[in-house]
Amino acid sequence: MSVAELKKRHIAATATVNALREQLKQKRILLLDTDVAGYARSQGRTPVSFGPTDLVCCRTLQGHTGKVYSLDWTSEKNRIVSASQDGRLIVWNSLTSQKTHAIKLPCAWVMTCAFSPNGQSVACGGLDSICSIFNLNSPNDKDGNLTVSRMLSGHKGYVSSCQYVPDEDTHLITSSGDQTCILWDVTTAQRLSVFGGEFPSGHTADVLSVSINGSNSKMFVSGSCDATARLWDTRIASRAVRTFHGHEGDVSTVKFFPDGYRFGTGSDDGTCRLFDMRTGHQLQVYHQQHDGEVPLVTSIAFSISGRLLFVGYSNGDCYVWDTLMAKVVLNLGSLQNSHEGRITCLGLSADGSALCTGSWDRNLKIWAFGGHRKVI
Repeated sequence: MSVAELKKRHIAATATVNALREQLKQKRILLLDTDVAGYARSQGRTPVSFGPTDLVCCRTLQGHTGKVYSLDWTSEKNRIVSASQDGRLIVWNSLTSQKTHAIKLPCAWVMTCAFSPNGQSVACGGLDSICSIFNLNSPNDKDGNLTVSRMLSGHKGYVSSCQYVPDEDTHLITSSGDQTCILWDVTTAQRLSVFGGEFPSGHTADVLSVSINGSNSKMFVSGSCDATARLWDTRIASRAVRTFHGHEGDVSTVKFFPDGYRFGTGSDDGTCRLFDMRTGHQLQVYHQQHDGEVPLVTSIAFSISGRLLFVGYSNGDCYVWDTLMAKVVLNLGSLQNSHEGRITCLGLSADGSALCTGSWDRNLKIWAFGGHRKVI
């Protein structure tokens, strides 16, 4: 068979696949007779009420000299690790605002950081394509710097995201610009499984974010520049369990819903979406109308009950969405002491009582439920 004939067949096959994909999309639309908010309204439900003093900025963590790109809380809720363009990781005591560690990184271009479940180690990665592990109990070297205890090397592109497997200090999942995710054994620094890459069901562009299911740590979801999210089972690395379509831009952030059956996504198309991982259906779109340029979604986090969705945007806004009613109930960006730049990362403490946000303004801010407002 000649090259010309092969090309002709490839074009025809591609057209068939695209036509089938469009048919599936239309079938899904017909099945979706309502969304979460529509059903909630039909049942007489109303949005959560939020006043300007119900969520207040109680601390500003200052110390980075470059843009903050990533943060993570420990499971015992009182420590935060942040990664910045200044080439440092800083570990903070969230109750006192004191720095307990300032770690100089081998590569200044860091994009992600994460605490181990026991809070004794931190992981980070970036443009060096390596995930570096630091043991916080290790002694400093002669220059006063904490040395790298493990280097997880195997990606062929930048490391965009990393997360420890819940309750397992020895396993970690990374995502990368090489279109793959990797499950690592931290103890041996060996790859256990590679998700995507040469497999046809993998992502077709850079993978930007991962989130591991807190209810079933064998399952994780990834978001990519190919405008999809994909569900993976660590026991079956050869193919994605399901692919989720709907976004019209890079899926920059993903996060599992507290019940473990749903997950949220945030995208450069300015929307967040809620998906059901069992049916593959999109349950809700969270989108605010804007005059002019639509701000990109950079990071998301659910409240401990899942009723609230915290969303950081490229214009410095941080919306608090009512996930049930699909309504914005508060904009932290409009409050006193808010950030003065793009929100790049955010995360909720383990008990759900505080939210931390990081920004290009080089600061982190801790927001706490104030007055008589109970944690939702």
